Amino acid sequence: MFTRTRTTRKVVVLAAVAALGTALLSGCSSDDGGSGTGSKGSSDSKGKTTITLGLFGTFGFKEAGLYADYEKLHPNIKIQQTVITRNENYYPALVNHLTTGSGLADIQGIEVGNIAEVTGTPALAAKFEDLSKAPGVNKSDFLDWKWAQGTTKDSATVGLGTDVGPMAICYRKDLFKAAGLPTDREVLAKKWAGDWSKLVALGKQYQANAPAGTTFLDSAGGLLNAITSSEKAKYYDSSGKVTYKDNPAIKAAFNLTAEAASAGLTGKLQQFQPTWNQAIANSKFAAISCPPWMIGTLKGAAKATDAGKWDVAQAPKGGNWGGSFLGVPKSGKNTAEAAKLAAWLTAPAQQAKLFVAQGSFPSAQTAYSLPDVTGAKNPFTGDAPIGTIFAAAAKSAPVQVIGPKDAIIQQGLSDNGVFLVASKGKSAADAWKTATDTIDNNLEK
Repeated sequence: MFTRTRTTRKVVVLAAVAALGTALLSGCSSDDGGSGTGSKGSSDSKGKTTITLGLFGTFGFKEAGLYADYEKLHPNIKIQQTVITRNENYYPALVNHLTTGSGLADIQGIEVGNIAEVTGTPALAAKFEDLSKAPGVNKSDFLDWKWAQGTTKDSATVGLGTDVGPMAICYRKDLFKAAGLPTDREVLAKKWAGDWSKLVALGKQYQANAPAGTTFLDSAGGLLNAITSSEKAKYYDSSGKVTYKDNPAIKAAFNLTAEAASAGLTGKLQQFQPTWNQAIANSKFAAISCPPWMIGTLKGAAKATDAGKWDVAQAPKGGNWGGSFLGVPKSGKNTAEAAKLAAWLTAPAQQAKLFVAQGSFPSAQTAYSLPDVTGAKNPFTGDAPIGTIFAAAAKSAPVQVIGPKDAIIQQGLSDNGVFLVASKGKSAADAWKTATDTIDNNLEK
């Protein structure tokens, strides 16, 4: 979901968590005027059981009407959510509360960038209920790789997947046409199918005849993220060892991105910065690596007249960028009811409804055959069948080992690596050394 995953994050070292404490919760907002932590096991004056959710960003459950729907189905239940805007403020406080066993909501959100730390740290994982045994939960409903992300080595599922961010390529049909490239999404998908280097090759064709002042892609970091998200082996091995420097797939992804940047195919931009938003509004690039939530981001920054000029095609390889989970802390007084609610919120029908309302793409693959997904379109991207395009990408995404410091590594390779190639003209070798030195220094902290 774009409002929860697009911000560049620094993974917080556990040793610093205690110092952050509950003070972080003072920056939260509550739909019900609560203090931020929510009340566990509470009942209102009418005898209803209150289930609290502690979330970050915008999960969209309330906005899509899911809470109201559940309360109608269960008149004895009242739902309250507390939201902290940014995950970098939310997650350290969550870990602190898990450690102390107090201040937790009945259901807690967990971002994909943190789920590996939760599942891979026995002391944290043990604080959550095993939701694989919750009523209404069916493992086969979920994408295999999404289920695996929320499950420990001991097969305890501590987080049920909410959404995912399968990768596609969003592109400007008018700019492609002006550069002499095909504009049909199926033709383009075939041209670069199976190999990111084919996308870069097409980018060179674009750049040779590009409309003045435009680049093929928005940023080097966006391309690198897309390529690495599609590789089965990423930054860690199955034992939890950091292996990114010795992984040939990562080095190849870095070098291909550096090649594109050196050839001027990417803008000198960092995603989600003001200059990047301005580039969208001013039509400065023709294509971008694009999970479902990116469509909303593009629409928000683009001119109203750009609607319909954008289209969506399958990416060279399936990958994922984004997504979250719901977990039920064992310390709650309403764990059974909380597990039922978490199961219902992440069930296929509700995930499909959330996709329509919020653009959050389902992690429940069973939802991909529902009309809300198969018939999904967005006026911003014209008649593109985004539901089927993103479903195919989600199904083909690899099961990756997600490590606790993935965000640090990704940020280092991007901001201290390929961005320097695009913006400063550094060589791939020099940028790789700068990036790896920076990453290793941050990993040691």
